[in-house]
Amino acid sequence: MAAPSLFFVFLFLFFVGSGDCSAADGETVKTYIIRVDAGSKPSIFPTHYHWYTSEFADPTRILHTYDTVFNGFSASLSGPQASALLRHPNVLAAFEDRRRHLHTTRSPQFLGLRNQRGLWSESDYGSDVIVGVFDTGITPERRSFSDQNLGPVPRRWKGVCEVGVGFTAKNCNRKIVGARFFSKGNQAAGRSAGPAIGINETVEFRSPRDADGHGTHTASTAAGRHSFQASMAGYAPGIAKGVAPKARIASYKVCWKDSGCFDSDILAAFDAAVKDGVDVISISIGGGDGISSPYYLDPIAIGSYGAVANGVFVSASAGNDGPNEMSVTNLAPWLTTVGAGTIDRNFPADVTLGNKVKLSGVSLYSGPPLEGKMYPLVYPGKSGVLSASLCMENSLDANLVKGKIVICDRGSSARVAKGLVVQKAGGVGMILANGMSNGEGLVGDAHVIPTAAIGANEGDAVKSYISSTANPTATINFRGTQLGIKPAPVVASFSGRGPNGLNPEILKPDLIAPGVNILAAWTDAVGPTGLPSDKRKTEFNILSGTSMACPHVSGAAALLKSAHPDWSPAAIRSAMMTTANLVDNRNQLVSDESTGKTASSYDFGAGHLHLDLAMDPGLVYDITNDDYVSFLCGIGYSNKIIQVITRLPANCPAKKPLPENLNYPSMSALFLTSSTGVQRKTFVRTATNVGQPNAVYQVRVESVPKGVTISVKPAKLVFTEAVKKQSYVVTVAADTRNLKLGDSGAVFGSLAWTDGKHVVRSPIVVTEMTMI
Repeated sequence: MAAPSLFFVFLFLFFVGSGDCSAADGETVKTYIIRVDAGSKPSIFPTHYHWYTSEFADPTRILHTYDTVFNGFSASLSGPQASALLRHPNVLAAFEDRRRHLHTTRSPQFLGLRNQRGLWSESDYGSDVIVGVFDTGITPERRSFSDQNLGPVPRRWKGVCEVGVGFTAKNCNRKIVGARFFSKGNQAAGRSAGPAIGINETVEFRSPRDADGHGTHTASTAAGRHSFQASMAGYAPGIAKGVAPKARIASYKVCWKDSGCFDSDILAAFDAAVKDGVDVISISIGGGDGISSPYYLDPIAIGSYGAVANGVFVSASAGNDGPNEMSVTNLAPWLTTVGAGTIDRNFPADVTLGNKVKLSGVSLYSGPPLEGKMYPLVYPGKSGVLSASLCMENSLDANLVKGKIVICDRGSSARVAKGLVVQKAGGVGMILANGMSNGEGLVGDAHVIPTAAIGANEGDAVKSYISSTANPTATINFRGTQLGIKPAPVVASFSGRGPNGLNPEILKPDLIAPGVNILAAWTDAVGPTGLPSDKRKTEFNILSGTSMACPHVSGAAALLKSAHPDWSPAAIRSAMMTTANLVDNRNQLVSDESTGKTASSYDFGAGHLHLDLAMDPGLVYDITNDDYVSFLCGIGYSNKIIQVITRLPANCPAKKPLPENLNYPSMSALFLTSSTGVQRKTFVRTATNVGQPNAVYQVRVESVPKGVTISVKPAKLVFTEAVKKQSYVVTVAADTRNLKLGDSGAVFGSLAWTDGKHVVRSPIVVTEMTMI
C-alpha cells in the first residue's frame, strides 16, 4: 500500500497527538519535533541554531537542536505557531513529542562465553569499545563500574561528564567515560500537563545519577566488571559480570522515575551519542501502547538510522507485551530487536496446600520465612469484584484477609505492589497467580511479604481447592537458588512476538537473549522492589524483561566490534542471527513458556544468542545505507518522507524495489489469500565471506513445511581471495490448496550454508495476507 502524502501526514499529526495542554498565557502548547531540510540554510546564518531561532521559533521555545542523526529541533509551540511552521518550504515534517516506557551473573556463561578461550579472549573482553546506554542513568559507585586495570579512555572519545545533583566530574572514570542527562522534553510536558508528568525532584536527581535502578542494571548487564561475592539478598550468589566486562560505558539518562522517557530527549541522546563517539547504543525503551508508528514518525527509528548510518550498532528491546501476536516493538530493519529467554537458573518457592498438594512457583522473598506453618487461605476474587481479585490499592477487606495468605491475580498493577496491598490489609503472605495471557511464565520478585508466583494452571488448582474446602490453608517454602534448570532457554511468556506489524517482509524479533531473573547492579536510591516504602538497600538486583535481554546483545556487539573492528552493524547482527541456537540444554527445540509447545521464528526470530559461534560465523549478510533507502522506496515511502528518516534526499526508481530483497539474514514469504494454486516468491541474498579466503559452501534446506517447496540457485557458493561476495536466489513456492498454517498463521522452515565447519542459517517464514 502506498505511503500517505506528506500533507496527510501533517494533518494526521495535528489530530492524534498526545493531547492539548494550556500554557500560563492561555494558549494551547505542545512539544513538536521539527525536521528541517538542512541543506537549505542561508549562508548568512553561521549555524543552524541561528537559522532556526531567526526563521522558525523563538529561542525560549526551543528545547533541543539536532544536527547529527537528525536535522532540526524540538520546540514548545502553540497551534498557530505549529501551523505556520508546517507551511514553511524548508520544513519536511513535524511530529508531536510522545512518552515512551522502559521495557523492564550467570548469563554470560549461558551465552557460550568462556574465560580462557573464544570471544572473551579474542576481543580482550571488549576493551576500548564504547557502549552508550539510553536509560535512567547510572550509579557510578558500584563495583561493576570500577576502572581498575583499565587503560586510558579511547582517544576518539569526545563526550563529557555532565554534572548535576549528586553527580560530579569525579563520578566518571576510565570505565564510565561519559554521562549526560536529557530532560527538556520531559520538563516541557510537565509544565504543560502538571505534576503527573513532570520530573519529581523529591525522588529524582537532576543529573546522570540513577534514581530508578533500571539504567544501572542494564549498563552493568552489558559491560559490568567482574564483581566477586555478588548476590541479591543471598539469591544468585557468585561472580557478577557483564557480557563485555572491559568495554567502556557512556550513560545517557533519557528516562525519569515515574514520568517516563520523551521522544525529543531520546532523539537528543542519539544526536549526542553519535557525536561523542560511541560504538554501540543499547536502548531498552519502547512504545508501550501496542502500536508501532511508521518509521518517519518514530524518533527511535529515525535516531537509530542516523546512528547505524554512522557505523554505530543499535540494539533495542522487543517489548513485554507477549505472548500476544504482533506485540513486538522497535521494528526498523536497521535496529537489532531483542526478545527474552530464560537461563538455567531459578529461584523455586513451593506452595503446599492443606490437602498436601504441592505446587511449584518462584520467589525472591528474603525476609522471615513461614517455617512450614499453615495459614488460612483466601481468594478475594471469589466475590466477583475485579479490583479485589487483582489486589488493587484499597480493594481488600481487612476483615477478610487479616492473618491469611491471599491469592492475587496478576495484572493491572505491579506484581510487588500487590504484596504491599496485602500487607497493609493485614495479610501474612501472597500467592500471585498468572492468568491465561501469562500462561506458565514466571519471574522472580523481591517481594515485601512471603510470596510465591505460580502459573495459570497452578492458580486454577489453588482456587479450585478453596472452593471445595471449608477451611482452606497453605504455606510457602522458599528454596533459594537452583542451577542447571532444564529446559533452558525457553522463550519468556512476556517477550514481544511477531509478526512484524509494519512490514511483515522483515522478521522481528531478530533473536532472543537472557531476559529472565538477571542479576546486575542496582541503585542506592530505591529498594529492590522500587516501591517508595521499600527501604532495603542492595548492591545487586534481579530483574526480568526484554530490557534485560537487550543489553546482553549490546555487550555481545561490543565484543564482536572489538574482535572485528571493520564489521558494519548489519554484519554484527548477521553474525549473531545466523549462528543462533535453536535447541535448549536438553538438545530439543526451544519451547515457548506461555504454551509449553515448540517455539517458532515469530517467538525467537533466528534463535537464541550464542556468542562463541558468532565470533566466527563464516558468512555475513551486509547491508549498506543505500540498501535501506531502497527498502524504504519498496514499502512505498516517497522521496520526501524518506528524507525525514535519512537526512539526505532520496531518489526512488520508477520500478519499485521489492522490500523482501533487503539483504536480511531471514526471509518472510507473504502470499495472497485470494489466490489459489501455486504461488511463488523469490529472494535475492548476497553473502560476504569473513572466514578463510578460499571456501566452498553447500546449501542445505531444512524443515520444509507441508505444501511448501524451497529451491536455491546456485546450490554452491565458491569464495576465493579475489571473490569475497556471492549472490544467490531463493524461490519459495506455496501450494495454497495444501498449505496448512499453524496457530500463528504461518509455517516455518530454514536454509543453511555450510563449508563443513560453519553453519550459516537463515529462518524462512511462510504466511498468507489479505490485500487491502
